[in-house]
Formats: sequence, C-alpha cells, structure tokens
Amino acid sequence: MFIVSKLLCTCDKPEGISLSLNKSLTNLQLDYLDLYLIHEPTGLKKMDEEHSPRKDGHFETSDMDYEGVWMEMEGLQASGKVRSIGVSNFNTEQLEKLLSFCKVPPAVNQVELHLHQAQHELTEFCKSRDIAITAHNPFGSPAKSPPVYREDMNSHNLLDEQLIANIARKYKRSPSQVLLRYYVQQGIAVIPRSYKSHHILENTKIFYFSLSEEDMTALRGLK
Repeated sequence: MFIVSKLLCTCDKPEGISLSLNKSLTNLQLDYLDLYLIHEPTGLKKMDEEHSPRKDGHFETSDMDYEGVWMEMEGLQASGKVRSIGVSNFNTEQLEKLLSFCKVPPAVNQVELHLHQAQHELTEFCKSRDIAITAHNPFGSPAKSPPVYREDMNSHNLLDEQLIANIARKYKRSPSQVLLRYYVQQGIAVIPRSYKSHHILENTKIFYFSLSEEDMTALRGLK
C-alpha cells in the first residue's frame, strides 16, 4: 500500500504544519507517510477546527507563505516522517514559483484531470520538470454538482459520453476502465473515487488490455 495524505488547507503558514502531519499519522496509526501533499495553492482562513471552514456558506481564502510552508515540508521529509512531498491543484505559474526557491522539488502534482479538463500544457510542464501527475476526478466529477471550489461550473459525467461507451464495447470493458486506462497508458497515475466494493475492484482491472493509438487519439480529441 502507498499511503498519501494532505496538509490541512488552513495551514498556510509554517507554524502548525508538523502538528497537522502528526494528527494524520495518529489518525492513520502510522509512523510515516509515503507521500504528503500541500492541498491547495492558497490557504483557507481558520475557523474553529473545521477542515474546510466556510463563512455564510463561502470559503474565505488567505495568501499562502509558499517558501515558509515548503521549507517545513522539506523538513518533514528530512525527518523521515514522510518519504516524498508534493502539491495538489497547482498550476504552471505556481509551480514555477515553487521551483525557483525549493531545495527539494515536488515529486507529484495532484490535479483534476479528465477529458473535459485536459490540461495538456500543465501535464507537459510537469513532465519536463520530472514532476509526476496524479489525476483526481478522472470521470469528470459525476458525483459533485457543482464542484466544491467552482460553484459557477457544471459537473461533467464522462461515463455517459457515447464515444467512450463505443470504445468500451469494443474492448469488452466498462467506460470507467477505458478512462482509467487512457491515463495509465500515458504514465499518469489516477485516483478514482468510489465507496462501492465492486467498483473499486473493477477499477483495478485496467492492466490487462491496451487502447489502440487510434482510440487514444479519438479520446484526446473529445471536446
């Protein structure tokens, strides 16, 4: 097992970061994490002990001390409490800022990535800097309507796309397996979300077939 956790969004300054990690380790009953990520490129104003605090139904953001926070993350790695450190939801500009001062570059950038939000430029930038990409919501956030941080956007359920259904029938696979295979075949890790055991099992069965280049191109061209 490869265990990943994230820094609380309210930890936007160096102080408190070690406490946040220790709380995660205690909750998980572990001595170390394989990967620890900065959850967002911006902080959230702390209110009580809420993980994602809101005021009148809205998030209140605060500026993140990028350099101070990342130095603390590097310290956690040096202590052995985390094996690797990375970020989540960072764009190219934010990554460039981080890379300009870091001693240890982020191992991973975990971002929302699916065929309706392809993020080709970000993906190529990360590959050029040897930063692994992890795709969250690879099915297009079908269970989140609207997405938490973008209340003006509609969610996209890629599992209903006709093109994907046609390709799935061709390989005698499910639409979700086709979408996961599409990213794994490009060297991109995927973390689909499911609470149903049969879906979780189905999502693991993507290593015994390959999509043709023709089908990869067709998926890549989906608008």
